[in-house]
Amino acid sequence: MNSVFITGGTSGIGLELAKKYLAQGWKVGVCGRDQSKFDENFTRDYQNLYYYPLDVADREALKKAVHEFSKPTGLSLIIASAGISYPQKTKIPDFERTYKMVHVNLLGVMYAFEAAMEIMIPQGSGHLVAISSLAGYNGFPGISGYSATKSAVMKFCESLSLDLANMQIDVTCVCPGFVDTPLTQVNHHPMPFLVKVDKAAHIIVKGINKKKRVINFPFIFSCLVKILALMPRWMFQKVMSQDSFNYSRKEHK
Repeated sequence: MNSVFITGGTSGIGLELAKKYLAQGWKVGVCGRDQSKFDENFTRDYQNLYYYPLDVADREALKKAVHEFSKPTGLSLIIASAGISYPQKTKIPDFERTYKMVHVNLLGVMYAFEAAMEIMIPQGSGHLVAISSLAGYNGFPGISGYSATKSAVMKFCESLSLDLANMQIDVTCVCPGFVDTPLTQVNHHPMPFLVKVDKAAHIIVKGINKKKRVINFPFIFSCLVKILALMPRWMFQKVMSQDSFNYSRKEHK
């Protein structure tokens, strides 16, 4: 039986991915800190669904859960989907939130991949997937920690895709734009090319099935972001300093 473990699988993109794989008959493991979200979002009984209440920033707890889930069927796929952002985009970062972001958005991915690789390398197969963001292509105003962690995830996946290529382990980095989830619903600014979460999950599953190394969407928005990444930095800074693009406030509350 195919099996997938999804961090942050009780809400947002992770939740939609979990439901899609359950519908396809996969054995699915999800983890999240808040069991009430699990109880609320998985309202029907799924025979092949397993829940692990934990924080992805807890390396040992995550490793234990992934190993427990993989017995005795092994592990086909892991999706590191857990992530947090800033409730408000501010010029002066909320550093406590930023430090937490490093633990969840970056170390949480590393901990998930570490646990999965301990299973996948001996079994000689597997697929590692991380949810990054188009925000990782540039240092956007107001989201310094978010852009930094998502950029790091992109490079982490890129390196691993080279290192693990001869071990029959695939690596995919998913870079969405704005997706309609609880994470983005707190944003108080325009979100161009907003994608419904079910459509986002469909795009991601399709890309995983094709073993794509990078999944960028939506197409037009991703092209614009890549153009910004190719700009000389002085030009990028001039563009992003315009009020129409810079949504950051002076301070956080």
